[in-house]
Amino acid sequence: MGTLTWNVVQLAGSADELHHRDTFAAPRTVTLCRVRGAALVLGSTQRDADVDHASVVSSGLEVTRRRSGGGAVLVEPDALAWIEVYVSRVDPLWVADVGRAFWWLGQVWADALAALGAPGVDVHRGPPVATAWSSKVCFAGVGAGEVTVGGRKVVGMAQRRTRAGAQFQCAALVRWDARRLLQVLALSAPERDEGAVTLGAAAAGLGPAVSVEDIEQSLVSHLPS
Repeated sequence: MGTLTWNVVQLAGSADELHHRDTFAAPRTVTLCRVRGAALVLGSTQRDADVDHASVVSSGLEVTRRRSGGGAVLVEPDALAWIEVYVSRVDPLWVADVGRAFWWLGQVWADALAALGAPGVDVHRGPPVATAWSSKVCFAGVGAGEVTVGGRKVVGMAQRRTRAGAQFQCAALVRWDARRLLQVLALSAPERDEGAVTLGAAAAGLGPAVSVEDIEQSLVSHLPS
């Protein structure tokens, strides 16, 4: 097989439109997703009861559900880089083991963030680290291949597999406001206060000196040939 090249695609749309489009058939595709408007994105098996629908309406958020698992993510323009990476089963990057399949991409993310000046970048290669919040909030726990900076999660990933290949959904935080996400989940006021402290320490954004465009460019430039 000759060297495979990356098909780089830029897409813009609502969170629902972007999550429910067809998967690209090219052996290697990286999709730079630009969301129009803010949205609460639930994991595929997450309960509707986790959502405070009145708060969602008052906040003007769209609610949608992705096809991969995990907890909720608040998707807002400029708050995170949403990048999806597809590899087919004929690609040398394909790994049969579902957990180890994230490792190579996690290392790409780590290299990309280090190139942007992030200190203490690490790829999680152990068993999943679950917390009391991780079934509700994606950035509360750490899974295979996910990336931390200084011990706090910055890149979350989920995977959806088909007979043709694997689609890796990645979110890299530019800024992290745990309370804004907790406000639209079905929680009591004390639970929100507790969650704000716990989740504020669990994850972090890269900060205002780094833009979504910076992250996209660095990630694409570090993809393997």
